[in-house]
Amino acid sequence: MQQEETQQTRHVLSFLRAWMPFLIWGQELTPHTIKADLMAGLTGAIVVLPQGVAYALIAGLPPEYGLYTAIITPVIAGLFGSSLHLISGPTAAISIVVLSVVSSVIPPDTHAFIPAVMTLTLLAGLIQLGLGLARMGTLVNFISHTVVIGFTAGAAILIATSQMKYILGIQIDSGSSFVDTWHTLISQLNTTNLYSLGIALATILTIQCVRIINPKIPAMLVGMAAGSFLCWLLQGDQHNVPLVGALPGTLPQFALPDLSIDTISALLPGAIAVAILGLVEAVSIARAIAIRSGQRIEGNQEFLGQGLSNIVGSFFSCYAGSGSFTRSGVNYDSGAQTPLAGISAAAILVLILLLLPDITAYLPMPAMAGAILLISWNLIDSHHIAQILQSSKQEAAILLITFLSTLFLELEFAIYLGVLVSLVLYLKRTSRPKLTEVAPLSFAYGTELRAIKRFKLASCPGIKILRIDGSIFFGAVDHIQRSIHQLPLTYPQSKQILIHCTGINFIDVSGAEMLLQESERLKKAGYQLSFCSLKNYVLDELKANGYLEKIGQDAFFPTVDIALETLVEQVEQHTERCNECPKHVFIQCPRLLETKTL
Repeated sequence: MQQEETQQTRHVLSFLRAWMPFLIWGQELTPHTIKADLMAGLTGAIVVLPQGVAYALIAGLPPEYGLYTAIITPVIAGLFGSSLHLISGPTAAISIVVLSVVSSVIPPDTHAFIPAVMTLTLLAGLIQLGLGLARMGTLVNFISHTVVIGFTAGAAILIATSQMKYILGIQIDSGSSFVDTWHTLISQLNTTNLYSLGIALATILTIQCVRIINPKIPAMLVGMAAGSFLCWLLQGDQHNVPLVGALPGTLPQFALPDLSIDTISALLPGAIAVAILGLVEAVSIARAIAIRSGQRIEGNQEFLGQGLSNIVGSFFSCYAGSGSFTRSGVNYDSGAQTPLAGISAAAILVLILLLLPDITAYLPMPAMAGAILLISWNLIDSHHIAQILQSSKQEAAILLITFLSTLFLELEFAIYLGVLVSLVLYLKRTSRPKLTEVAPLSFAYGTELRAIKRFKLASCPGIKILRIDGSIFFGAVDHIQRSIHQLPLTYPQSKQILIHCTGINFIDVSGAEMLLQESERLKKAGYQLSFCSLKNYVLDELKANGYLEKIGQDAFFPTVDIALETLVEQVEQHTERCNECPKHVFIQCPRLLETKTL
């Protein structure tokens, strides 16, 4: 009876962790943790205020939509996610993807644009929630780090490009491509508004100086304030310097997204890209913070939190959000203990929105663009880019393809292409496992085998040991079969061929069938194919499929030493060369055994 109650308690706790994790960490709140979270929330609100406005402009939305997203999204994601320190909300990469996806269907300047953005957000949230419910948290592992770095770098260039019209004061049609935008900028460079350029440069300079003098000061907020002051001083409004304008001073209202079939079908491919990118950002940032905090992150739970935040947000004027590396890092460094920090930051934003709606009324667009320019610059991970370019040609190819496709293709297809190329190159690599001839490093019993060429080891004329470094699956069958076909030509005197299987993690039906065919073919040609050190679960699969019996159980040995005891004896029975051989590769060699006996 007590055991049943314990099991029921576990089920209840599991349910609470999955659907109401806030009840778990809520029990750990103390006056100390609440105070720490409130202070971290105040810092977070100061950081997200300029970012929310900036990211909304990147997404082609009015500034209040960035703040709405910074209010609703972190609250829902914090309540239902697994990370104690991840702060979700508007991000630069997601913002530019949202603009790209929706503007390809509906022009940004039309009334239908904002409802379509909400539809995209809803679809992305549903996809994320579905993946979480399906327990597919490992999906993000298939999006390589190189793809994310390449895409983010390309997105950074696009973001910077989109802001150049405000920095230079040049009129550019909305929805212009990367190439068209730069063509217009260069052709109209002589019409640059020097007031706009001066305000943007002053903002950038102020932000950088503040960061150097004291990194703890909210540099972006100070820089925008300096840009606003300079604009007022220069009477920028009289010199065609556009202003962001005042916020509406109201809370986000409930509104239905555009649920028409045409809109949903048009936005669905892009929604998949937004969902995947959002999950990759959120989970990778949560894991990075967890390394510092020692917390264990549950990928599926994070999927649920991100999905629910976007679903709920889509009904309250929020566009697609994800985890923010900057705000999450600031949150942790500010001493946050629980997601209450993100919730308190959202509450402070609500007060600012209601009490200080004119806070952006005199904020010049060039100042905002200058701040966004710095944001985009920080998105480029130059350290890892240089590392990738120097370390691997394949990874460098993935990086460059993703980066260039981000600039010249639709952003959602750039993500797909990057993932596709990385998977293709991975499959190409795994489909060509190396077959390396190995031998014992010394005469010690049970010694690890090493590559003959690398360690300049002696090779036995009668027995060849080959190590396969990779699994034997349908994609690798042809390469391995070709390699085995060459063995009699490469080693005509070696009648015993032993496959060292420590590097084989699985053998599918195609691989097992190929091994059976090669074993029979070699046997007819006077050779014997044997296997040693195969993992137990792989051996069990061969046995279950009947291939262990078909190939012959006597061809499989648990260790290389046991295999050599049998194979050396068989070679010795068929030839006298063992007694005359000067190489003595194995401890099982007859002359070594005689010496040892003497």
